[in-house]
Amino acid sequence: MTRDFLLIHVATLLFGVAGLFGKLVYLSPVGIVFGRVFFAALFLGPALFLAGRKIRLQRRQDYVFLGLQGLILALHWGTFFKAIQVSSVAVGLLTFATFPVFTTLLEPLCERKAFQWTSLAPALWTLVGVFLVVPSFEVGSAMCEGALWGLASGLTFAVLSLFNRRFTRRYHGAVISFWQDTAAALFLLPVLLISPEIPTKADVGLLLLLGVLFTGISHTLFIQGMRTVSARRASIVVSLEPVYGIAAALLILGEVPAVRSLAGGAMILAAASWVTLRRA
Repeated sequence: MTRDFLLIHVATLLFGVAGLFGKLVYLSPVGIVFGRVFFAALFLGPALFLAGRKIRLQRRQDYVFLGLQGLILALHWGTFFKAIQVSSVAVGLLTFATFPVFTTLLEPLCERKAFQWTSLAPALWTLVGVFLVVPSFEVGSAMCEGALWGLASGLTFAVLSLFNRRFTRRYHGAVISFWQDTAAALFLLPVLLISPEIPTKADVGLLLLLGVLFTGISHTLFIQGMRTVSARRASIVVSLEPVYGIAAALLILGEVPAVRSLAGGAMILAAASWVTLRRA
């Protein structure tokens, strides 16, 4: 195993464990996301400066586009933590893992390409997996609500990843993350001013850990690892994110997912991996 391949594994582990903060921090999803992006930007700014990278963007319109992506990022993480809070870590992670399928369905619209009807097969397969993950689709069911929030998280992440493509050719990934995190914090600040929340010292410490280690450092490690690791191999490793997260929830929170949920999750991950590998 090469050093860069190991870095991607470590980053994926951190991505998966980040979902647990939805249960560990006693704040609303808005409060959790604000703390995450605030401390992530606070870490990435000085880190980029010390690394000798320019934070300033090349064009004025790039600030607007990255600002809008920051809004999408806030929606993505907000729906992600909401899914975990109302249901479980397993349901939130597994339904979020549908994002590669959403990406395949949305890509023709963004890239102005012809729609490939073969992409409907993994979408239908994923839909069956979601039905298995959710025990019942009754109105008011916590698991059903969590699954819907998780799917919204996967959809918004797919949109964000498609928009990111236009910038990754011109800017380092950490620079993109810095501006997106900064914009997300600015968008969420008025919401917190209208409905203020008072975090405990423990909450602040956990948010600091979430923002620095599980966001800023994890993204930096992943970007660093992608220097020599192919997109195909990296995509295989990233598919392990829900596995790491569910294992961590079992060890730390004592959450035991149902066998039916694991079977549905396996179907979702299989479809996501197939779509990702085919695109890679």
